[in-house]
Amino acid sequence: MEDRVRVVIAEDSVLLREGLTRLLTDRGHDVVAGVGDGEALIKTIGELDDQGELPDVVVADVRMPPTHTDEGVRAAVQLRKAHPGLGVLVLSQYVEERYATELLAGSSRGVGYLLKDRVAEVREFVDAVVRVAEGGTALDPEVVAQLLGRSRKQDVLAHLTPREREVLGLMAEGRTNSAIARQLVVSDGAVEKHVSNIFLKLGLSPSDGDHRRVLAVLTYLNS
Repeated sequence: MEDRVRVVIAEDSVLLREGLTRLLTDRGHDVVAGVGDGEALIKTIGELDDQGELPDVVVADVRMPPTHTDEGVRAAVQLRKAHPGLGVLVLSQYVEERYATELLAGSSRGVGYLLKDRVAEVREFVDAVVRVAEGGTALDPEVVAQLLGRSRKQDVLAHLTPREREVLGLMAEGRTNSAIARQLVVSDGAVEKHVSNIFLKLGLSPSDGDHRRVLAVLTYLNS
């Protein structure tokens, strides 16, 4: 079982909200609140914070009432600014680059962006929730593919080999070096070498610490 985390779910579809709640509680996690719009999400998080019971992570739909455009991601960005230690995982029906970029533009800790189809892969979804709650990153492979695809036009990518770009894409999904090695059927040492080369070519020094994995992706987005 994954480490137990406390979750708030923001989803206007009652059916999906209840389904997410069931998935998480069946894995031993605590869903402390469920709301249907961005305003209610911000209010609920504020009330929990006042009680000293801030959750570990918020799972929020990008589009929620009243306009069903960007209320969810706007609330997520606002919450990340007000509560830097709060993990935020947003769900979207489609890859929306502007929203993904906006969400990733702040702190590199505790952020995720998944397509709703990924929820059907229960283990991966729950792992993503836990990873974000613990300060990690969880980006949908389709999101990574589109963001990096757009960024390939930038000069910053000119020095990366095709294999290094592939490794970077898997890093951005939140995979560990060992998981990347299994995916690519190479040794852990080979992956470590690729990762080191990526950091070097992107100008990310050891002083950037563990967040270099996320900063590598952000370098592309901001180039």
